[in-house]
Amino acid sequence: MFESVRTHRRWMMLFMLVLIFPSFVFFGIQGYNSFIGGESVLAKVDGSPITQQEFDQAQRDRIERLRQTFGPDFDPKLLENQEARASILDGIVMNRALANEANKANIVVTTDRLREVLATVPAFQEDGKFSYDKYKAYVASQGLTEPMFEQRVREDLRKQALLQAVVESAIVPKAVGDRLDTMLREQREVRELRFTAEQFLPRVKVTDEQVAAFYEQNRSLFETPESAKVEFLVLSPETIAAADAVPEAELRAYYEQNKARFGADEQRRASHILITAEGGDKAAARKKAEQLLAQVKASPADFEKLARENSRDPGSAAQGGDLGFFGKGMMVKPFEDAVFRMKSGEISDVVESDFGFHIIKVTEVKPAAAKPFEQVKGDIERELKTQLAQKEFTRAADQFTNLVYEQADSLQPAADALKLKIQQVDALTRRGLAPYLNARVVDALFAEESLKSKRNTQAMEVGTNTLVSARVVEHRPAAVRPLDEVKPQVRQLVERREAVRLAREAGEARLAELKKQPGDAGFGPARSVSRSNPQGLPPGVLNAIMRAPADKLPAFVGAEADGAGYLIAQIVARKVGDAETAEQREARNRVLAQQAAAADEIAYAEGLKARHNVKILKAEFQKPTGAPATDGKAPPPAGSTK
Repeated sequence: MFESVRTHRRWMMLFMLVLIFPSFVFFGIQGYNSFIGGESVLAKVDGSPITQQEFDQAQRDRIERLRQTFGPDFDPKLLENQEARASILDGIVMNRALANEANKANIVVTTDRLREVLATVPAFQEDGKFSYDKYKAYVASQGLTEPMFEQRVREDLRKQALLQAVVESAIVPKAVGDRLDTMLREQREVRELRFTAEQFLPRVKVTDEQVAAFYEQNRSLFETPESAKVEFLVLSPETIAAADAVPEAELRAYYEQNKARFGADEQRRASHILITAEGGDKAAARKKAEQLLAQVKASPADFEKLARENSRDPGSAAQGGDLGFFGKGMMVKPFEDAVFRMKSGEISDVVESDFGFHIIKVTEVKPAAAKPFEQVKGDIERELKTQLAQKEFTRAADQFTNLVYEQADSLQPAADALKLKIQQVDALTRRGLAPYLNARVVDALFAEESLKSKRNTQAMEVGTNTLVSARVVEHRPAAVRPLDEVKPQVRQLVERREAVRLAREAGEARLAELKKQPGDAGFGPARSVSRSNPQGLPPGVLNAIMRAPADKLPAFVGAEADGAGYLIAQIVARKVGDAETAEQREARNRVLAQQAAAADEIAYAEGLKARHNVKILKAEFQKPTGAPATDGKAPPPAGSTK
């Protein structure tokens, strides 16, 4: 067949043209653009598209980082709003723009710099040192090869080099610091009059038409996300069938072969008198030691008394020279050699070490002794099970991989063959993760073919010696809950909104009256507030208080209280607190420098977006009005904990 194609190449090209050209005529060029992904493009940087798939992956990564920070109780729904979506997309855009800028600037990250960074990542360390095993396990859990992971880190370091230059150039003028100091020390004495939503709830009458209208305008609030009931198998040394009981004969044989490991080494208890060379005069020190030795030999019972009076060892002199029990390798060699040559109760001659001259008395000997088999049986069984499970994993990995592929309609055959337990997650979402189900596994589960056929995924490595295969049992598309089901919830929201509106209107009306005819009826006791100590006031209210002119007091200001109602503040007095200390000034300057650097980053980011022709194509991914343009920050290197 292929020979025929090669022979009639021109005819085949004409035939393919006949097949393809009518498709363009029928659907149009626009249809083809949509087919190849135009509909899923969220933004463009230098004309290069950023797709929905890239966004979904970034969102999953952010959820996982937040879950690691805040624990398993973190609710991913917190990221299901326009501001969060815009922030995630903005991070992707900035990454792309920074990468393009780094390419233009020809920034290079050397291998030595890469090694230096990887060596300092806590996730890759064990006992304070870089652990290749931990590094390898982390890379595997991300579904990457080491070269792929290291290339990602290089890219992040190249982008950070650009931002670092911006941060280090930030300057804060002294006048700005002094002005900020005055603002932070300014205090205002206020009295409050609150109009809470709860006060107005009894007045609210909500109709079914209002409830239905609110539901239609806010359907996304009542949407259940796409999810799937999933089952999966985990093959690892911990889950494998080699965990069966080990015959006692094997345990005893292992005990006899490794008896030395399960015993206690010989230990000795000794006391000593240490004489040090004062001023470096070793001859005088030796002479004094020999004199003390003669006294000890003449009256062994006086050893403890002589040690308390003469020993220069601060750790043992007060105990009559007693050093307690110790084994080999715990003392300096000349001292140890002497102790382990002697018998219990024997006193040594003068022994010289790096510390000085010793007179040693061995007071007790604990001979080496093996622990009985019954005492260490459990430890031996655990150790052998681990060894056997590791060997069995190596053998079973190929079988597991083949079974989940060849019998892809069910995980049961693999579970039965390898004695594994099928585990389940009832409502896994595209953006959610579960134990053993990392982003790579979730992507495979929500692939179109997996959802349609409900077949097993391929066996995937999610950690060192850990394979997972999963399948979708039930797929639940995203859906808006019907109004009848959520009607009580919708009614509460509408009632609350109306109560807040009534509270605001009442507060604004009362404020207008007070500005015409000042009074203090209904106001609470006075208290001092400041920008650095808001006393629990909502930010909008505090800003209104601190911005109000203080040249004519009392004055009245009002503001919404963060959706809880309306608050009127009567400003009674203004004063400036004590001047800051040198330590406070230094701390304040550090904070200012950080804020200036952040502001410079934001300005740099906006300029970068303009230079690299950034376009956000979907309205639901644009920053809401009033939101910051960007956080201006590239993410830290992969695997870092920043």
